[in-house]
Amino acid sequence: MKSVFVTVGTTSFEELIAAARSPPALQALQSRGYQKLVLQVGRGSLPQPQPGSSSALAVEVFRFKESLAEELQSADLVISHAGAGSCLETLEKGKPLIVVINDKLMDNHQLELARQLHRDGCVLYCNCSTLVETLQSMNLSALKPFPPGQPEKFASFLDEVFGLQ
Repeated sequence: MKSVFVTVGTTSFEELIAAARSPPALQALQSRGYQKLVLQVGRGSLPQPQPGSSSALAVEVFRFKESLAEELQSADLVISHAGAGSCLETLEKGKPLIVVINDKLMDNHQLELARQLHRDGCVLYCNCSTLVETLQSMNLSALKPFPPGQPEKFASFLDEVFGLQ
């Protein structure tokens, strides 16, 4: 079953959850063959069933889990807020990622991260008002794999700086 995982991390990003659950977004996902939508809402309110909603997508909702590894592993597409932890964990698992910017943040460091990952060809990014357009036009096969981290190089650098070698 082809699935989409939407995550807001430990925060609240109600606009993203609402945008992902909107009838146009559900239609865009369904038209691309997705059959399941999993929403991690964090500290946000739990979404209520939408009256008259006729989406064929199965929808699951939860606040937090000990680990999101299982959801990330089973997802065919991840839609995430632009938190560094969420983005990097998704990319390290090799999953296609759409990063959604929270325009309401004062110091929008998330925009810088999303733009850089987009420039590197690793993600698509948008805001809540352009999510449907992004879902309709996305070409996930054009995304580049995220290069794996090399913590040993950083450790060697620190050793050298502090004279431990």
